[in-house]
Amino acid sequence: MPPMSVVTGRSLVATTRGIVAASSPLAAQAGAQMLARGGHAVDAAIAANAVLGVVEPYMNGMGGDLFALVYDAGRDALHGLNASGPAPGGLSTGVLRRFGMTAMPATGIHSVTVPGAVGGWAALHERFGRVPLADVLAPAIFYAADGFPVAPVVAEGWGGLEDAVAGDPAAAATYLPGGTAPAAGTIFRNPDLARSLRLVAAHGRDAFYRGPLADAIAACSQTNGGTLTADDLSSFEPEWVEPVSTTYRGWTVYELPPNTQGIAALMMLDLMEPSPLARYGFHSVDALHTMIEAKKLAYADMLRWVGDPRFTSLPVPALLAKERAARRAAAIDMQRAAANVEPDHLAGLTTGAGGDTVYLSAIDRDGNIVSLIQSIFGGFGSGLVAPGTGFALQNRGALFTLEPGHPNELAPGKRPLHTIIPGFMRKDRVRIGFGIMGGFNQAQAHAQFVANVVDFGLDIQQALEAGRFTKPTFAGLDVSVEATIPEASRRGLVARGHDVMVVPPRTHVFGYGQAVMSDGTGVHYGASEPRHDGAAIPEPTPV
Repeated sequence: MPPMSVVTGRSLVATTRGIVAASSPLAAQAGAQMLARGGHAVDAAIAANAVLGVVEPYMNGMGGDLFALVYDAGRDALHGLNASGPAPGGLSTGVLRRFGMTAMPATGIHSVTVPGAVGGWAALHERFGRVPLADVLAPAIFYAADGFPVAPVVAEGWGGLEDAVAGDPAAAATYLPGGTAPAAGTIFRNPDLARSLRLVAAHGRDAFYRGPLADAIAACSQTNGGTLTADDLSSFEPEWVEPVSTTYRGWTVYELPPNTQGIAALMMLDLMEPSPLARYGFHSVDALHTMIEAKKLAYADMLRWVGDPRFTSLPVPALLAKERAARRAAAIDMQRAAANVEPDHLAGLTTGAGGDTVYLSAIDRDGNIVSLIQSIFGGFGSGLVAPGTGFALQNRGALFTLEPGHPNELAPGKRPLHTIIPGFMRKDRVRIGFGIMGGFNQAQAHAQFVANVVDFGLDIQQALEAGRFTKPTFAGLDVSVEATIPEASRRGLVARGHDVMVVPPRTHVFGYGQAVMSDGTGVHYGASEPRHDGAAIPEPTPV
């Protein structure tokens, strides 16, 4: 039985047909409409993602990157897609140093990398899509052209980011109608974005990477003194990759390989596995302490070793070796929190900043699952909008380091370490697509979700809603703990040396998650946590 202390604000959604779970009901509904037309889970995911780019524009959009895990039920196979773009061919550490920079800029044109999302949509649709792309993008075009009422959580985030776009005339004109961010319930329209989506609907990825949108992005770069060119855009190709995995108490958990931080979630699980978390108890001080200390060790190794594997050899098998994890786990002091672990610190890397991402998951009536995450990194990304396009360009380049020789050192054509990660897990006949967004919160939130399901017997809705911790930094004793975690456990963490910050329920601090599940009987489940405005919406009946 699940712990009695887990009180959920929502019930599981269950159906024998498909489900789409997203942080906006409008997006989830758009995906469900594709399922009702006989679409694949991929069609649903693209439709939902495109709508999210309209209704949550500071979080994601056509100017960002995309990653996905696609479970093919008929073949019982899992596929990974890396649609993250590289740094411009003309950008290097030397160029930035000549501009007087000693670290990667957090915003502005030199933080912009090639946007991969539209290429990701095309790759997914070409391989799995059943509904024409123009129809898949139609709901997003409708909301961009006709408008939509801004949701409450989105309005709060948008309102806190006015300064992020106020300095760029095109961005301000797009996102600050009348000079301010729209309030909750205000109808917001983005006709430039509607035109951009129509171009992609009509001409596919070429409209973005070789056509008028590419020209607009390259011109924006030139105007702002950047190095991104039309050739950088036209040469981009997303990459189908083999997911990486580990086993955890009989389950197999999958993430995407570097250049993502997904390996940190797997390393964290490996470090947690030697400890009897179920015996410790749900939200007990021993369980929480173990996971927090495992986070520190896993992230220290991730920061030291993860970069773009096309540029350097990365020791992925060694990092996921169970024997190594056992040795690292033995270093955890159950009575005292570690202030520093080795390797400890990476100079020049943005830490906890940058959580403006959307995650969605979809399952169709056949049991195919898509776990998809998409982001422009910081709030409104780089703060730049190419005039006439209606979408912000991402600032994913901010995650490079200028540290010489590091796997994540900036280089021309190189992809940075990526925070955004989709997750997937399986055991026997059960298949779960899951994810929780929020910068460097993500890998630690994934590990907590898995433990909630595996160690504590929670269903996917309970596992998402359960109180979480997050440590946004890479060193020190600080840790943020949600107020729904029992006070006795919070006091116990303080007694062991943790510097605990208690955060009220339903904030952005712990990220926003969704999940879908097939239990192998033909029944499908969906979950969307109430920290956001989202919903899990089932496929409409054919009646």
